[in-house]
Amino acid sequence: MLGQDQGRVDYRTYQLAGLLLGPVCFAVMMVAPPPAGLSHAGWATAALGAWMAIWWATEALPLFVTALLPLVLLPLLGISGINAAAAPYANPVIFLLLGGFLIGLAVERWDLHRRIAFNIILRAGSRPLNLVGGVMLATAAISMWISNTATTIMMLPIAVSLILVVLPPGRSHGRDGDNFAAAMTLGVAYAASIGGMATLIGSPPNALAASYIAQTFKLEVSFAEWMALALPIAAVILGFAFLVLTRAFPFAALAGIETHIAADSLRAMGRMTAPEKRVAALFGVVVACWILDPFLGPQIGVTDTGIAIAGAIALFFIPADWRNRTFLLDYATARKVPWDIFILFGGGLSLAQAMESSGLVTWMADGLSFLKGMHLVLLVAGISLLLVLLTELMSNTATAAAFLPLAGSLVLGADAAPVLIAVPIALAASCGFMLPVGTVPNALVYGTGYIKLPQMVRAGFILDLIGAAAITLGIALAAAFL
Repeated sequence: MLGQDQGRVDYRTYQLAGLLLGPVCFAVMMVAPPPAGLSHAGWATAALGAWMAIWWATEALPLFVTALLPLVLLPLLGISGINAAAAPYANPVIFLLLGGFLIGLAVERWDLHRRIAFNIILRAGSRPLNLVGGVMLATAAISMWISNTATTIMMLPIAVSLILVVLPPGRSHGRDGDNFAAAMTLGVAYAASIGGMATLIGSPPNALAASYIAQTFKLEVSFAEWMALALPIAAVILGFAFLVLTRAFPFAALAGIETHIAADSLRAMGRMTAPEKRVAALFGVVVACWILDPFLGPQIGVTDTGIAIAGAIALFFIPADWRNRTFLLDYATARKVPWDIFILFGGGLSLAQAMESSGLVTWMADGLSFLKGMHLVLLVAGISLLLVLLTELMSNTATAAAFLPLAGSLVLGADAAPVLIAVPIALAASCGFMLPVGTVPNALVYGTGYIKLPQMVRAGFILDLIGAAAITLGIALAAAFL
């Protein structure tokens, strides 16, 4: 990481190497001719993506600074105008993040998250290992029914509170403490993405895949059929995610919290205060709206983003103490929002949009034509691995949308049921675990400051490979029954 020493910024060797390698790689690619079938704009977008990936991976500059490159280079290279390049920085997902952060700050301001955390300790056990597993299981279960972003917004304040209970501020907890905090926060992000794979409504690529199968092959994939195929795969990936996090970030030596301490702390907090009840009520309304949104949203024009922003606005005028003119949220608290995360995510979305509009994604999909006629296992393995890595820089929905049309020709070549090709595309598109820009949950947990980018990349790369392998194995087993 970058460090300060008497006003001087110290860079590690790999950061200096990345600082130089990024633009050098970009320049070399720009000088080289585009590959056959790829436009100049597509090749220039690939060069920009390589530059940004190198700087992000090495933290050569603050992550949000790297995320600003599309604003300069996309218009300069003629890939898109400044309006098109800048529009993704105001994507609805950005405001969904903003609303989520503000709601989380309100929960934290009135200690509601501590109350919930103490109750979790009483039920899941006081061992740090149990706490990480319990939070991941709860997060994945919730994410099956509401969006992974909404789930992360719900669970992250609770995870942070558990970290503060196990690692009281003001004390030195060493590497084990840092590892526990990293495992807990990453566990929420990973479990939210994994849980969303299990149901048709859990993640947009799932519904997209089901719609594609119905439209192209006239086959209906029921809710139960999707779960029968995807739930076991998601469960396997979730189990490995827990193992990866607890092995990559060991904290076995970390002492647990005595259960009676949690009980005593709950008693010390007393009854729920009026502000706690009001924040909890508003939070409950927001969650209920998120749950009902897939059914009512299209009719009344409500979105997850609108719900989150409406809830955040309400926090500023619902009183905590009317007599003292105190409200559930104020500007001083709202200033704690990590604004750099919004720029970071916007930069990722801008790059993703350029990849799609320049034809780069289509060219990559067409490049998979050599897979036609391959054995189903090799076919699924190739697609899954490619999409798992590609979705680190593109939204999961855009990735699935770009690659699902490829499923049609591959199905004919492999003589397989359409669901065996389309479902892996949807599931693999939800497996971006390496970078903060890979998924909204990744960006949210990175904003807590408990996880460093090299840690996320290391654990995420391993889990990306496991995800691709689990999807391949699950589909291979399912092929025997379809």
